[in-house]
Amino acid sequence: MPSMVLAARRTQQLCQQSFADMRWNCSSIQRAPSFGPDLLTGTREAAFVHALAAAAVAQGIARSCASGEIPLCSCGPGPSEPPVPGSRWGGCGDNLSHGLQLGAAFADGSARAGTGSTPGLRAVNRHNGAVGRAVLSDSLDTRCKCHGVSGSCSVKTCWKGLPDLGEIASDLKSRYLAALKVTHRLVGSRKQLIPKEGDARPVTEMDLVYLINSPDYCTPNPQLGSLGTQDRPCNRSSVGSDSCDLLCCGRGYNTYTEEVQERCHCRYRWCCSVVCRRCRRRLERHVCK
Repeated sequence: MPSMVLAARRTQQLCQQSFADMRWNCSSIQRAPSFGPDLLTGTREAAFVHALAAAAVAQGIARSCASGEIPLCSCGPGPSEPPVPGSRWGGCGDNLSHGLQLGAAFADGSARAGTGSTPGLRAVNRHNGAVGRAVLSDSLDTRCKCHGVSGSCSVKTCWKGLPDLGEIASDLKSRYLAALKVTHRLVGSRKQLIPKEGDARPVTEMDLVYLINSPDYCTPNPQLGSLGTQDRPCNRSSVGSDSCDLLCCGRGYNTYTEEVQERCHCRYRWCCSVVCRRCRRRLERHVCK
């Protein structure tokens, strides 16, 4: 459970970092476990959060096994392929297989036990969780450490390790932007997730999917889980999602000037300190109306 608690905290941090410059900035995730409609109704945003949380749990368990924090597991199994010339397998690789197994059991068990949700929503949540774990699994890479006289790297010890979760969040953000709207429909003898639009490409195991369209998040609407963008800081010189045009939804913005103090004219003093002066600087802040 400590690994899962840390995974939940990391999910919160990375979600807010990933969407800091967008209308939906993932601030609602701080209300966990009392989520609002934006994360409970099968939206595109919920797809991202479910996938990232699933990846975070699996990664946390995999790394905790390798570090010895979980007594019932240890390092990941050694790779089956031969090492590259000049290297050898060693070290303690992240136990991805154990992380995926326990992470799936935890997440899918929670989905099955969910109350008040429809079969379609549970199927979407399970699918998006599986996408998060699949992206994590694909990210497993070879890490090496050099050995030799004076750093000559005559021999390298290598193992399989997982990247920082921030890389996984970045990958899932791209999949969020390309997510498919689906419906849960009977196909043959069982229900499946298929594209809502007939001309859309088929759903793959690496696609994030959602059931309902998201609100534009421009104005507060508790029924839809929208907090609005009033009083959000924006970037007047940007043309991206953090621009005052897009973030303020065409309502305009207010400009404020403030004075800040910062260190300046720093110089090194022998031995051994850095001495700086304090300078004042005026800054312009732009805030959505």
